Amino acid sequence: MLEPRFNLPGQTAFYKGKVRDVYTIEDKLMVMVVSDRISAFDVVLPRPIPYKGQVLNQVAAIMLEATKDIVPNWVKSTPLPNVTIGLKCETFPVEMVVRGNLTGHAWRTYKTGERVLCGVTMPEGLKENDYFPTPIITPTTKAHEGHDEDISREEIIARGLVSREDYEQLEKYTLALFQKGKELAAARGLILVDTKYEFGKHGEQIVVIDEIHTPDSSRYFYAEGYEENQQAGKPQRQLSKEFVREWLMANGFQGKDGQAVPEMTDEFVHTVSERYIELFEKITGRTFVKEDVTQADAEARIVAALKAQ
Repeated sequence: MLEPRFNLPGQTAFYKGKVRDVYTIEDKLMVMVVSDRISAFDVVLPRPIPYKGQVLNQVAAIMLEATKDIVPNWVKSTPLPNVTIGLKCETFPVEMVVRGNLTGHAWRTYKTGERVLCGVTMPEGLKENDYFPTPIITPTTKAHEGHDEDISREEIIARGLVSREDYEQLEKYTLALFQKGKELAAARGLILVDTKYEFGKHGEQIVVIDEIHTPDSSRYFYAEGYEENQQAGKPQRQLSKEFVREWLMANGFQGKDGQAVPEMTDEFVHTVSERYIELFEKITGRTFVKEDVTQADAEARIVAALKAQ
């Protein structure tokens, strides 16, 4: 069931994103199908990765359940390993990116000599992958097409993208979720380095939506060896989909004009699938169970779950 297209009762809209298909039901509920499509550098790669959708959706379901005492979330049920049914919310047009360590985009900015990222001043004297004194929030706009763009807290409020009152609450929720995520990661021998959260409103209530703490939305380091690697100036062992980006770059692709996606062999696709399953088991501490269903069975289970709402 790699690329199903359902016809659901009460369906009022359909949206196909890079890796998710979203069905709106009577303008009240959303059915999110996390596909096996994989994207990198804002490009959907030509071959799907078996079980990737199940991995991401199940990690998200586990993490949302573990954090629902901190902030309400959109989830109503998960009728299939790669399908979530939840509340239709008015989405805030920003993504709340939170960083505990100087890595990725933050490090690339820092090593140019720049010390301000999204209106946040980063301290002097840090090395790549060092901890920030306290986590920083570096929001981005939510782009339907192309790249998300960095934006500051002040600009978000000044442009009226989010009210000051709501934005201050989003900051509180973001830091609390990140702290919980770090605790969950530490219990698994991991460091939650950075991640992003998306929020919406259901009525007057702010809720967290989409996936959280997955290997696609987050970066993890292995805790074992972290200090030794920092002292020796060595790269950190990562747990994320960064290995896919690295393979693409090694084969001459970074999503730039004129570049062709390298051939994804059967062996490579299988390796990526196994790596995602490994990510699931490391992050959650649970054994991954592959589930294969027909489109007809999948649709029947989704319809039954919708009737139960």
